[in-house]
Amino acid sequence: MSQPAKSPNPPSRVERLLEAGLFSGRWLLAPMYVGLLLVLPLLLWVFVAEVIKEGPRLLTTDVRAEDAILLALSLVDLSLAANLILIVILSGYENFVSKIDTSAEVDRPSWMGKVDFSSLKMKLIASIVAISAISLLKSFMSLGDHPETQNTLIWQVAIHVTFLASGVFMALMDWIHCKAEEIEARTHAMGVGEP
Repeated sequence: MSQPAKSPNPPSRVERLLEAGLFSGRWLLAPMYVGLLLVLPLLLWVFVAEVIKEGPRLLTTDVRAEDAILLALSLVDLSLAANLILIVILSGYENFVSKIDTSAEVDRPSWMGKVDFSSLKMKLIASIVAISAISLLKSFMSLGDHPETQNTLIWQVAIHVTFLASGVFMALMDWIHCKAEEIEARTHAMGVGEP
């Protein structure tokens, strides 16, 4: 394996200080992840409030199956949003700030340390599409009760299709990028293009 070529001129003191400052700048992201962490208790509060508000109504005799399904979809929607925030916090911190040392933890999620920026994008768009689909389904199920929401439903379908298409295009771009890297690696391994 060849060693990287050494620069003929060592970096100047200004260059070293600038690079150290830029590298330390990653810590400016840490407060953002703490801010996202503070959103999780708010989502939990909304989740519990939704159960307290709708739960007793579902115990009455005139309850419809659609009402129970709508409550379940609302709760799934909230949990998906919370999962998404947690993935962004943990994988974003590990990818851009610092590795999280949880060597003593036995229940460390299996995906931690394995979600790179590309995987994070895919998880993000997949979660957004799932949340959008649940919201669309909730609107569709309540259409009979509120016929004026038909226009809203059309917009939700358009937005959902846009999210879906964005996810497909992102996945396609990642696939093309991976294929290009494979070709480059094979070409390099065969010695093509070397002097």
